[in-house]
Amino acid sequence: MQLGMIGLGRMGGNIVRRLLRAGHDCVVFDLDPAAREALAAEGAQPAADLPSLVAALAPPRAVWVMLPAGAPTEAALLDLAGLLAPGDVAIDGGNSFWKDSIRRAGMLRERGLHFLDIGTSGGVWGLSRGYCLMIGGEAAVVQRLDPIFAALAPGREAAPPTPGREGRDPRPEHGYVHAGSNGAGHFTKMIHNGIEYGMMQAFAEGLDILVHADSEALPEELRLSLNLPDITEAWRRGSVIASWLLDLTAQALAQDPGLEGFSGHVSDSGEGRWTVQAAVESAVPAPVLSAALYARFASRDREKFAARVLSAMRKGFGGHLEPPKA
Repeated sequence: MQLGMIGLGRMGGNIVRRLLRAGHDCVVFDLDPAAREALAAEGAQPAADLPSLVAALAPPRAVWVMLPAGAPTEAALLDLAGLLAPGDVAIDGGNSFWKDSIRRAGMLRERGLHFLDIGTSGGVWGLSRGYCLMIGGEAAVVQRLDPIFAALAPGREAAPPTPGREGRDPRPEHGYVHAGSNGAGHFTKMIHNGIEYGMMQAFAEGLDILVHADSEALPEELRLSLNLPDITEAWRRGSVIASWLLDLTAQALAQDPGLEGFSGHVSDSGEGRWTVQAAVESAVPAPVLSAALYARFASRDREKFAARVLSAMRKGFGGHLEPPKA
């Protein structure tokens, strides 16, 4: 099957590579000529611009946009809307806001075009491990492009079979799901990433307690010197918290036990905020996901003004002084 790809960064480029290895044809475009040339050397057909990319595809076309959410994706889809023909499919595989996806689907529908919003999970490991895909859009269009999704997904061997799924849609067992109508793919991916924030924060806080088990604030007889690389390595096998996130954490600790190579400044890409926003709009309590997002905000302020306010209040009402700076 043939697919056009716009955006050849870490995700877009490796999606193309995985499709090429599965025998699919890819026409690719990126503003960076070096990115186009690199994939051309691996068997993709490079295009100098969007009109050339569209012209190189046989109708009905399918063009996947893999760009940062917001203005870059919006601009690419608007350009495609003027180049594609009725019956063609535009795909947004990035982390766009789900309400934008619903709006964009309507805009493209007015031109006779189909639209799929696909939440894509797998990161830099997707080339070898496969990508978990959460797809929003028309069922017939999703079915038409099934060979593409099947090639990108991890496959059934990625996890043991789930008892009780006999006779159900087989696609989720391969790692991709038709989540619903337009917007459902990006909404599902948004919640996926919100859950990811919570899981990551739980690991971070638990390991922080372990690393401080020998704190001078504890009585000497209660202090414990713990080997985090060994503990996390053991947890990977047979533990109820075994997971890919734990695998990555154990790997990082094995290479740098004190994680001295990291500053602790944690960014967020938007999905965590949108998850909390969705919880507020639907009146669903989400204290863990909310706290995980706020923890990321807190990580960016090394001299926290809020902490200084607390110290000022404690001194004011009780005469409590801060410990001297080391």
